[in-house]
Amino acid sequence: MEINKLLDLSGKVAIVTGGAMGIGQGIAARLHQAGAKVVIADMNGEAANKTVAELNNILPESAMAVKTDVSQNTEVTNMVAKTVEMFGGVDILVNNAGIYPFEPLSAMTEDDFMKIINVNLLGAFLCTKFVSEQMIKQGHGGKIINITSIDAIHPSMIGLAHYDSSKHGLWGFTKNVALELAEHKIWVNAIAPGGIATPGVTPSDPVKMEAMKATIEPFLKKIPMHRMGESDEIGKVALFLASEMSSYMTGSQIVVDGGALLS
Repeated sequence: MEINKLLDLSGKVAIVTGGAMGIGQGIAARLHQAGAKVVIADMNGEAANKTVAELNNILPESAMAVKTDVSQNTEVTNMVAKTVEMFGGVDILVNNAGIYPFEPLSAMTEDDFMKIINVNLLGAFLCTKFVSEQMIKQGHGGKIINITSIDAIHPSMIGLAHYDSSKHGLWGFTKNVALELAEHKIWVNAIAPGGIATPGVTPSDPVKMEAMKATIEPFLKKIPMHRMGESDEIGKVALFLASEMSSYMTGSQIVVDGGALLS
């Protein structure tokens, strides 16, 4: 197959959770560029609508926003129903929605811990469950891509015990679900980003920025490439996993971290 056809997603429909900004936006842009129709499922309705408007400006009626809290069963089923209603089905799911507030164990409450688990892990479960049911009904397979983190492989830093737990769980979930869904030709893989320059990591508020710099600067020194990654660098790997370029891959995790784990 010719290289351009291997990367061609024309006729495919992709849902990207947390797709309004940051890594999700970078992924949505690359899948859209490859020809997929894209659904941006995000809690931030205003940002989601802005991203969708940019995509529809490139190609009219090729993108749609659905305000979605992935931790809520009814909102996820609504997301799938709206996608099928608008575009006729779903072929690609990217479980990208995630949160990562810093909080030391000594100050962390049960509610704090469960909030992260509910968005980062339960959300991926709900989206995978209901989207895979739709894919199985369609009968021609699909691709599911989970955005984990290098924190799924190596502990990150003090203050992220809940986040690390959710990402280790998501990597385990990826492997198990890959086994179950393989018979339906649904391939399930993960991307483990390192430090990526997103709005959450580079806040506009000067006070928050100073606090974040104190965390980021030591981390930057450990990266052999000496820089943070860009959202598009995760988008390009997501395109690889969503396309025929990864036709013999399932249950795998691709690390995209500038070499951070080497140190």
